[in-house]
Amino acid sequence: MRFNFALKSFFTVLVAGVLVGCNNSNDYENNSRATGWRLDGKGGSMKYQTDYKGQETGPGLVFIEGGTFTMGRVQDDVMHDWNNTPTQQHVQSFYMDETEVTNRMYLQYLDWLKMTFPPEEDNYKNIYVGALPDTLVWRNRLGYNKTMTNNYLRHPAYQNYPVVGVNWIQATEFSKWRTDRVNEMILGEKGYTARDAKYKTDASTSFNTDTYINAPTKVYGGNDSLIRGGKAGDRLVQVIDQDTTHKYVQRKDGVLLPAYRLPTEAEWEYAALGLSSLREYNKYRGRKKYPWDGQYTRNGNRKTRGDQLANFKQGKGDYGGIAGWSDDNADITAEIKSYPPNDFGLYDMAGNVAEWVADVYRPIVDGKYNDFNYYRGNVYTKNAIGQDGTVEVITTDNIQYDTLSNGAIVARALPGEIKQVAVTEEDTYLRTQFSQSDNRDFRDGDKQSSRYYRDQSVALEGGKRMYNSPEHEVAAITDSTGNAKLSRNYDQSSERTTLINNEVRVYKGGSWRDIAYWLDPAQRRYFPQDMATDYIGFRNAMSRVGSKSQKGKKARN
Repeated sequence: MRFNFALKSFFTVLVAGVLVGCNNSNDYENNSRATGWRLDGKGGSMKYQTDYKGQETGPGLVFIEGGTFTMGRVQDDVMHDWNNTPTQQHVQSFYMDETEVTNRMYLQYLDWLKMTFPPEEDNYKNIYVGALPDTLVWRNRLGYNKTMTNNYLRHPAYQNYPVVGVNWIQATEFSKWRTDRVNEMILGEKGYTARDAKYKTDASTSFNTDTYINAPTKVYGGNDSLIRGGKAGDRLVQVIDQDTTHKYVQRKDGVLLPAYRLPTEAEWEYAALGLSSLREYNKYRGRKKYPWDGQYTRNGNRKTRGDQLANFKQGKGDYGGIAGWSDDNADITAEIKSYPPNDFGLYDMAGNVAEWVADVYRPIVDGKYNDFNYYRGNVYTKNAIGQDGTVEVITTDNIQYDTLSNGAIVARALPGEIKQVAVTEEDTYLRTQFSQSDNRDFRDGDKQSSRYYRDQSVALEGGKRMYNSPEHEVAAITDSTGNAKLSRNYDQSSERTTLINNEVRVYKGGSWRDIAYWLDPAQRRYFPQDMATDYIGFRNAMSRVGSKSQKGKKARN
């Protein structure tokens, strides 16, 4: 009897423990932690993503796990620019292109524009022409570079070389195009559009990610592109069970990737340092000079001892060593992946070409105000809403162009994109994080760059600019014969004190034209955003959503 009683008590405790364990370990896989309702869409319930595996790595990207680092700590400062002050920053995890954007990648962009917006049509001419790299950047008044001028962009010998002659604006527009093409491919592969829909596009039916998310019926030219009851012509949506219910992907489905974009200066510098495998205290604190280990630019491995670890100018008139023993195996740019990657797996984060980053340039990085995902250049906008209460989508009749300081015309809003407008005072009322749309000038500091720095009370009166830079003007005028032409007014004022303004952007890393001094990831320079050179290229980044690490625990409801 005692045995039976003890056994019964044991099983009672065991069952109770199992029940308690079940309650404590309930992960609410298919029902809500808030209400207990189903989340799988069955029985009329709302459907939510319950088996999300984490963000996919987009084409061309590698994962960069975020962390803290000392930004702006240069090993040498022989230039005495005083534009770098070490500041401790933290960068969230993100993704970055394994290599620079190549000629072949950029040519895909150009060919798509040419196919979608035929330049022989007057309404679209400036779209394609405005995206063309400036191949004349190779010209030199005392140098013979005609071969590069004629061949570098399009000849297959250079197809895997980094694209140059691209200004910051063009690089930004390429990033937007890349975002849409990748997400369009994903929708096709997952059955939300016809697999070949991405190849059947024209000016009035181009795909845009933000438009698809905010107003899916306006994608691919509007309602006429939708399928009806499973009939032929599927381009945008997927029919479910052969009924007339249309399914669109939303952000909550986790299918679409975040935008490709230019990396911020903090992201670029952090990625270039490649601190992921370093645990030594002196390296962690910012004493790593280059993207590779050590304080020297030459390879110490036995087979390649003496070869350079990057493509850069080694001295006056020395761009690649001597015949038969080329230090860096290049005289101009080099093919991607010609040199070892850094610890993050990124190639050419020093040398080859310098690279555009997203930031507007200022001599100081205001780490005292913000030490998390630092970035200067925020211009906040919102979707334009029409009278019918829906978003306004750019059409072939209202393409938005910008006229650059040199008179070139570039498209900034293509058909299919949502029109953007500045945020207003009503949008920012009682907000503590920001109070206006354009924040490029926020706390830009450097009084010595202002002509009024001796009397700041004068500087603040009448909206005087902190940075007294030239103001060139380009405007369209009509001559006496009625023909339209551009009027270019070059600012020749002798009272200008700086070249810094809101249209100059940071570029990072040394190039084939630079000496080793500029290979230090902390070095920073600036260049007008609408101008291009033969030594500045770019690569894309993408934000990471979710956990900091790819090994993180799967998120629950």
